[in-house]
Amino acid sequence: MAQSTSQTDHRKSPVMRVTQYDQVSSSLIAVVLALIVAVLWLSIVWFTNRLPQTENEVALEMVDLAGGAEDGSPDEELLVESPEDPVDDPSQIDTPTEENQVEEMLDSVVELSDKATQQVQQQMQTDLTNSGKVGSAAGTGKRALGFGPGKKGLPREQRWFIKFSDRGSLIDYASQLDYFKIELGALLRNGKMVYLSNVSSEKPTSRTATSGEDEKRLYMTWQGGERRTSDLSLFKKAGYDVTGAILFHFYPKEAENRLLLLEKKYRDKKFDEIRRTYFTVRGNRGSYDFEVTRQTYFR
Repeated sequence: MAQSTSQTDHRKSPVMRVTQYDQVSSSLIAVVLALIVAVLWLSIVWFTNRLPQTENEVALEMVDLAGGAEDGSPDEELLVESPEDPVDDPSQIDTPTEENQVEEMLDSVVELSDKATQQVQQQMQTDLTNSGKVGSAAGTGKRALGFGPGKKGLPREQRWFIKFSDRGSLIDYASQLDYFKIELGALLRNGKMVYLSNVSSEKPTSRTATSGEDEKRLYMTWQGGERRTSDLSLFKKAGYDVTGAILFHFYPKEAENRLLLLEKKYRDKKFDEIRRTYFTVRGNRGSYDFEVTRQTYFR
């Protein structure tokens, strides 16, 4: 019995310890968890900082709309019938409200603006003779939506209004003109046309023409604002005093297509439904673009 007890005392009791296998496996698990956390974090950073997807701009086909007949068609008769049923008591006739009177007044102002634009177009063609027919008094009784025979609607030069900022310096304004490749023009009293380009350079490029009769580009004239004096300063820098002349902005096809695309994307209206589209120039020096601020439509 004594010998058996001695052998039992010399046995080692079991001991728990971390083996090398446990160390390697735990290290691998920690590395995998760290990689998962890093991938999730990078995915969150990528989703929150990616740029919004830009829409692909589709080129539009430019179709000129001739406009409606301002004086009606010669083959039509005057419409004198009233849309209301005849009544015996005049007191029952509805009188126009104040709102309708204001709308009619605004329509009259728009018509006067259209006529003034047409007069400027006629003044450019100094060699053009009056070979048209005398206007007739017959018509349909409806107000025309344009000039000349054809479909309804207004051409681009009559429905577009472009505003350049009055706050920038003359150098910024000249940079905007050169960025869009807009050429300035001045119709002198003797009928000659003076063109000016590269206006932001120290010496702008100038050329002259006997008249503006052969000009086919889209052009704009000043209807207000303080930038007209900036055009006078640019001409003066080139050595021309054009005080009292009619000033023009001639737009290249690239800028005209850009304006047409922005006009279509603004409210996705048909061109013959648009009465006015107002643009403004946005951006910093070296990078500019047009932006539509508002539109008005035919009722």
